[in-house]
Amino acid sequence: MKNYEFWFVVGSQTLYGEEVLRTVAARAEEMAQKLSAVLPYPLKYKVTAKSNAEILDVVKEANYNDACAGIVTWCHTFSPSKMWINGLELLQKPWCHFATQYNREIPNEEIDMDFMNLNQAAHGDREHGFIGARLRAPRKIIAGYWQDGDVQERLASWMKVAVGVAFSRSLKVMRFGDNMREVAVTEGDKVEVQRKLGWQVNTWAVGDLVKEMNAVTEAEVDALMDVYREKYDFATDNVEAIRYQAREEIAMKKMMDREGCKAFANTFQDLYGMEQLPGLASQHLMAQGYGYGGEGDWKVSAMTAILKAMGEGGNGASGFMEDYTYHLVKGQEYSLGAHMLEVCPSLASARPRIETHPLGIGMNEKDPARLVFEGKAGKAIVVSLIDMGGRLRLIVQDIEAVKPIMPMPNLPVARVMWKAMPNLTTGVECWITAGGAHHTVLSYDVTAEQMRDWARIMDIEYVHIGADTTVESLEHDLFLSDLAWKLK
Repeated sequence: MKNYEFWFVVGSQTLYGEEVLRTVAARAEEMAQKLSAVLPYPLKYKVTAKSNAEILDVVKEANYNDACAGIVTWCHTFSPSKMWINGLELLQKPWCHFATQYNREIPNEEIDMDFMNLNQAAHGDREHGFIGARLRAPRKIIAGYWQDGDVQERLASWMKVAVGVAFSRSLKVMRFGDNMREVAVTEGDKVEVQRKLGWQVNTWAVGDLVKEMNAVTEAEVDALMDVYREKYDFATDNVEAIRYQAREEIAMKKMMDREGCKAFANTFQDLYGMEQLPGLASQHLMAQGYGYGGEGDWKVSAMTAILKAMGEGGNGASGFMEDYTYHLVKGQEYSLGAHMLEVCPSLASARPRIETHPLGIGMNEKDPARLVFEGKAGKAIVVSLIDMGGRLRLIVQDIEAVKPIMPMPNLPVARVMWKAMPNLTTGVECWITAGGAHHTVLSYDVTAEQMRDWARIMDIEYVHIGADTTVESLEHDLFLSDLAWKLK
């Protein structure tokens, strides 16, 4: 991940005199330094903005500074909002309006008109809020005292969203071949996606990958095998199958790194010249932060990479997922998520093991090696991005992953079991009503609120299925949303 930073722009005006402005600047610098010590990315005090020109200058600088992932604004005093119009109209980076104040309490004995002239955030931020609303600008509003832990956590969470935005806008996706034949949901308008989300999605022939594989040396394979032994348990004697996966991984990584790609997709229908569908290879690449999509699903591939970038430490517990089958026993309704081979080991509850088994589908000449494990328990989300024709829709569902209720000893794939919100059957009906894909990104680190913020910044539709969602309420919301987006 890049060394991102966020810029702290504090609003005021010349009306209050130089002494007040010096105090505002000193306090802003202090706040930025103290917040930087607890936030995931530095908050850099840039300017006490007092004029249209100063705001316009800092916005232009932020737009063209790759290190700046977003701006955080706060009005220490009253800051007339007309002077913000030109700058905010040009702003291309995520914006957080931090409605706070320097002092926690009203100082009963000390409060006088000098104090009131200096500490005007209560109405300064309302003036600032008006212009954001008037401009219909996408912004995150966080209110609360700046030294409170819960407020700092919300600001930290938004910072990760902004990093996800920066990551998305420079993301390149490498498609090895086309997507699975006749599948609808994996299609999409790549031009519109690049315009809205920044993704550059292009195709490389499987023959290009085979050529790269043939150039991989035995020494390179030996080195990656040592990494596999360090991270995973070998539960197969078929070492050649594992070495073949290592060769695939090395070749795919070289091609992606050479082209600057952080996500990739392939399909079991297009393996000409290859012995195995990349299983272990894809899984270990995901563990390193690359996004993946099966059956050529480039949208879920890109979303996997973005959620990883937004996760803990810049590569969180997020991975490509698919709803495979349901457990429909009354009172014990669960969804079993898996895929043929490619589930990220960041989701694992324990050390994964490498196994080889027949795949039974596709063009595999030999049994592919793959990681097998159970997913960890905990609250999570599943995310699907679909092309509705004319707009993109991001669907997010809350889930609670559980330890699988049965061992499934003959299922030779990684798997995660979860309870869907609000319950399995209602959740399924809502998901299908919204048009959610069978491929998703499952994340333990990224929240529904973060995905809502990301969708708002990207100016795409957002649909949330949670504990209180009903089919009727969702249908009503989708109807109104459809009207609004068509008018927009």
